[in-house]
Amino acid sequence: MTIPPKQVSPSVFDADRAVKLAVRTLRIEARALENLAARQDSTFAEAVQAMLACSGRVVVMGMGKSGHVGRKIAATLASTGTPAMFVHPAEASHGDLGMVLPGDVVLAISNSGEVDELAAILPALLRLGVLLIAITGKPDSTLARHARVVLSSAVEEEACPLNLAPTASTTAQMALGDALAVALLDARGFRPEDFARSHPGGSLGRKLLMHVRDLMRSGGAVPQVAPGASFNELLQEMTRKGLGFTAVVDAVGKPCGIFTDGDLRRLIEHGAHADLRSLLAQQVMHTGPRLVRADALAVAAAGVMEQHRVTSVLVVDESGALVGALNSNDLMRAKVI
Repeated sequence: MTIPPKQVSPSVFDADRAVKLAVRTLRIEARALENLAARQDSTFAEAVQAMLACSGRVVVMGMGKSGHVGRKIAATLASTGTPAMFVHPAEASHGDLGMVLPGDVVLAISNSGEVDELAAILPALLRLGVLLIAITGKPDSTLARHARVVLSSAVEEEACPLNLAPTASTTAQMALGDALAVALLDARGFRPEDFARSHPGGSLGRKLLMHVRDLMRSGGAVPQVAPGASFNELLQEMTRKGLGFTAVVDAVGKPCGIFTDGDLRRLIEHGAHADLRSLLAQQVMHTGPRLVRADALAVAAAGVMEQHRVTSVLVVDESGALVGALNSNDLMRAKVI
């Protein structure tokens, strides 16, 4: 789809033209990625192997738009198990090259491969003995000639109607960076738990790192009565602790039942007993309460609640003794659900 440059005043907005340009841009960039995928071969595997064997860090470099892409690639690598950082080529010429050590791998990004700031530090990088990987659209460029491994990010055309602004080329660079990160995390056996450790402030970190023991009510905050407790004692315990239930615990501290607000409503509605005050906890408790271990993940406790359609679970230790209580409000406050 060829769209000639617009010759009218910028104050005149053409909605149809904007949509056509959007479609054209996306199609050009999609075609660039399809071509990029078709070109991948053993050279890509060589780059992954070099980064996997790196005893230091992957140092990503790039100028201009390639630099912005490079910062994202470095961040993606670091968050998926590959130690990485971004070093600006211009700053590297004025001292920041000291951040690069002999055991590092340098991933240099440049569409033209002829950026002055990057070319100026190539000899110094080689003297350090670092392994240089290039992502470039020009496999015969200065950058490519200095690199051990060259990954071509060449595109047929930019999405920019003037074929000037980096668009499809930066998309190709970004996609190659993502492909490297994915291949590396797979080769390292990177797991969701590993990802969560580098994202402790995110929702995944909360779900995968937070345990029941971190959220549960414990000690005197846990409502519990003995099987022989009177109905009045049971209600008083529920009221004091304010969780809408109480556990019924045997002589060795193991929960044998639970009584909830819902159980109380059902007793009153059915009118099975004229005088509820004459009943004991063991007569009104619901046997088989839902239990979770204190060392279980909080998200697993949420799964138990959802599966059994309950809002609370009792928490036990490895011996089965009651050590805590957890309800859905606790999980919501912690943003686990």
